[in-house]
Amino acid sequence: MLFHIDDLPVYFPYERIYPEQYAYMCSLKQALDAQGHGVLEMPSGTGKTVSLLSLIISYQQFYPEKRKLIYCSRTVPEIEKALAELKRLVEYRKSCGLQESILGLGLTSRRNLCLHPSVSKEKKGKVVDARCRNLTASWVREAAAAGQDIETCSFYEELESLDLRETVPDAIYTLDDIKEMGKTKKICPYYMARRMIGYANVVIYSYHYMLDPKIADLISKELSKESIVVFDEAHNIDNVCIDSLSLDIMRPTLEASSRSITQLSESIEKMKQEGSEKLKSEYERLVQGLQDTMQARSDDLVMANPALPDDLLQEAVPGNIRKAEHFVAFLKRFNEYLKTRLRVLNVTAETPQSFLQHLKEITFIERKPLQFCAERLSLLCRTLELQNMDEYQSLEKVAALATLVATYDKGFMLVLEPYENDNATVPNPILRFACLDAAIAIKPVFDRFSSVIITSGTLSPLDMYPKILSFEAVVQESYPMTLTRNCFLPMVITRGSDQVAISSKFEVRNDPAVVRNFGNILIEFGKIVPDGIVAFFPSYLYMESIIAMWHEMGMLTEAWKSKLIFVETPDSAETSIALDNYRRACENGRGAILLAVARGKVSEGIDFDHHYGRAVVMFGIPYQYTESRILKARLEFLRDEHRVRENDFLTFDALRHAAQCLGRVLRGKTDYGLMVFADRRYARQDKRSKLPRWINQYITDTSVNLSTDMGIAIAKKFLRSMAQPLETQAQLGVSLWSLEDVLAKQRAQREKMERAAAGSHHVQYGAAEAAKLAQDRASGRVYMDVSL
Repeated sequence: MLFHIDDLPVYFPYERIYPEQYAYMCSLKQALDAQGHGVLEMPSGTGKTVSLLSLIISYQQFYPEKRKLIYCSRTVPEIEKALAELKRLVEYRKSCGLQESILGLGLTSRRNLCLHPSVSKEKKGKVVDARCRNLTASWVREAAAAGQDIETCSFYEELESLDLRETVPDAIYTLDDIKEMGKTKKICPYYMARRMIGYANVVIYSYHYMLDPKIADLISKELSKESIVVFDEAHNIDNVCIDSLSLDIMRPTLEASSRSITQLSESIEKMKQEGSEKLKSEYERLVQGLQDTMQARSDDLVMANPALPDDLLQEAVPGNIRKAEHFVAFLKRFNEYLKTRLRVLNVTAETPQSFLQHLKEITFIERKPLQFCAERLSLLCRTLELQNMDEYQSLEKVAALATLVATYDKGFMLVLEPYENDNATVPNPILRFACLDAAIAIKPVFDRFSSVIITSGTLSPLDMYPKILSFEAVVQESYPMTLTRNCFLPMVITRGSDQVAISSKFEVRNDPAVVRNFGNILIEFGKIVPDGIVAFFPSYLYMESIIAMWHEMGMLTEAWKSKLIFVETPDSAETSIALDNYRRACENGRGAILLAVARGKVSEGIDFDHHYGRAVVMFGIPYQYTESRILKARLEFLRDEHRVRENDFLTFDALRHAAQCLGRVLRGKTDYGLMVFADRRYARQDKRSKLPRWINQYITDTSVNLSTDMGIAIAKKFLRSMAQPLETQAQLGVSLWSLEDVLAKQRAQREKMERAAAGSHHVQYGAAEAAKLAQDRASGRVYMDVSL
C-alpha cells in the first residue's frame, strides 16, 4: 500500500492498515519534522513495529539528510522480530520498483555470534568476552606477527584483511544472516556487525548498547547526532537507566579485587624488570589521552559517558595516581576501606558526600583521584597487556564505584545492609550504590540525538516519563483501539461468590477467605476457558505462599481436573521448560494454567497469542516492596526534584506492570481473550485512570464491581460470542482500512478543514474549530475519528 502523509510517500507492506497505525505514523512524522522527542502509546498487537519502520524508512529515503535509524529493544527475540519486519518491508519497497540501497543489521553479544571452535562453547557471556579479547587484542596479534607461538582468532584475522564495505553488500541482515555470512566468508560476525554500524541505515540492538555507559562508550559513541533513536517496549526504560549506573559490592567482590590488585603489582614489577619503556610512555601520555577524549567530544564525534563528565576531562590526572605503582597502592587503600565498611551490624544509608567525608577522615583519600579511577585502571590494563580480563571484573566494579561516588553529588545513595535480603539469617553484608535518578544515564542520548521516540503498549500516564527522565516531548499520544467486535473483555472482580472482598493488601493477603476466593476464581475460569490461562501474582514470595495454602485447601487438585498447572520460577532454565510444556498442553487440547509473576520473565516479551492465552488473571496489584530503603530514597528524590508524589509513582509503577501482564492476552484484532483484574482496588477510578487508554475504553460500568459468579456468567457469554466466525467484511472501513478508505478519510478531513477555514471569516467559532482541527491533524488524533 502506498499513501501520502502531507508530502511524504509512505510504503506500507500490507494491503490493509489499522486506523491506529495510520494515526501513529502521523504523530511519528510530526515528531521527526519538529526534530523533537515523542512519547507514543499504541495498543498491543496492532502492528506498532511495522508502522514505525514503514514511516521512518520512508522518511529516511525521501529526505536528502538520510537520517540513520537506531532501533533499541529489550530482548534477542524482539530484535529478531524487528529485523524480520524490516526485511519484509525492504523487499516490498523493491517490489514497488524503488531503486535504493538500504543496509540494516542487528547486533547482539559475542556469545550469540561467536564462531571460534572453543570460545563459542563457553556458556557465560563474560568468559566469552574475555577469551575473545585474549585472541584479538592488538598486543597479542603483534606478538603473533613477530613469530611468537601465541594463539589468535583466524576469523578475526580474516576480517582484518578485508575491506568490509566491499565484502558486505547492502541488504537487511538478521542475526542468523550475520552468523551465516561469517561462516561462509570465514570472518568474525560480531566484529563485522560492529564495524558496519557506521555504514548502516538501520541498526537494531539492545537498550544497553545505548544506555549502559561502559557498553555505549564502545558501540554507540560515534553515531551521527542526526540519527533517529527509538526505544521500543520502553515502559521500563527508567529502571534500565537506573540499573546501568547501580552497583552491589559484597565481601567476595572485595576479596577478588584484592587478588587482582596483587596481580597488577606483580605485572608492573615484571614489566619494570624487562626494562620496558611502556610504563614511562604511559605516564607521559596520560594527560594527553584524556585531552584527546575531550577533543573528540567537543568536535561532536562521541556521546558523553555519564561516568566521565566533561569538566573532569579538562583537568590533569592527579599526580598521586599517575605512576602505575602509586595508583595500585591507592586502589589497595580504597579496597581495604570498603572491607572495613562492610563490617556492619545495622542498616545504614548515606549520601555520596558523607561517604567521601568519612573516607577522607579515615584514609586521607581525596575526592579528585577517585574520579579518575575507572579511566586510569582501563589505561593501566591496556599498558600492561593483561589477559583474562574476566578475572579483573571485581576490581573494575570497585574502580567504577570510586568514579561514580566521587563524580555525582545528587541522584545517588549508598546503603549498607548486614543481610543480603530480608529472609536471610546468616550475615552476608552488602554495599548497594543505588542510582535514584533515571535521567543521568539517558541524558547524553536526549542531548545528542535530535529525535528520540519512546513507545510501548503500556506507558500511561504519559506525562510521567518526561518528568522522571527530564526531557521535553513535542508529541505525547495514546491511541484507542478500533474494533468491530469487542475481542477482549476486561473485568474487575472485587469479591468472591461468598461476598468477601478480595485484595492483595498486606493486611488481608493471607486471610484464608481471600486465598480461597482467589483459588475459586482460578478453578471456575479453568472450567469455562478453553486452552490456556495465565495467572500473575505480585511477587514470587506471595505466589509461593498462595500455592502452599491452595495445596492445603485441596484447591490445586480441583484445578487439575480441568487443566494442567505450570509455575514460573526465578531460574530461567526451569521457566523455559515450564513454558514449553505449557504450550504443548495448549496445543494438544488438554489445556493448562501458567502461574507467573509480574516483573518476571513471562510478563516481559513473551506472547500468549490465540489459544496460548484465552484469559489472563492478575491476582492483586503488583506494588513494589515499599520497605526497601533504596525505593524510599528514590521516592524522596522524585518528590523533591520532580514533584512526583510517592503514592502517584507507586501506583503508576504497579499499574504499568499490571497492564503489561494483562496485555499478553491480546496479540492482534483476530485474537480474543479475557482480562481479569482480581482485586477490589481496581474498581476505584484513581487506579483505573492510570491504565492505558485502549484497555480503559472497554472497561464498562457493568464489569467493574463483580463477584466471582457474576464474572463467570459474563465470561461465558463473551466466550460464546467469540466462538462465532469472524467476518472480515464487517471490519473493512472501520477497524481495517484499505487504500481507498485512507484516501477517503484524507479527503473528508481536507474538506472539513476547508469548510472550517471558510467559515472563520464570518463566525468566530469557525477559527477556534479550524485551529483545533489543525492541532488534531498534526497529532494524528483526527485520523482515529471513524465517524467522518
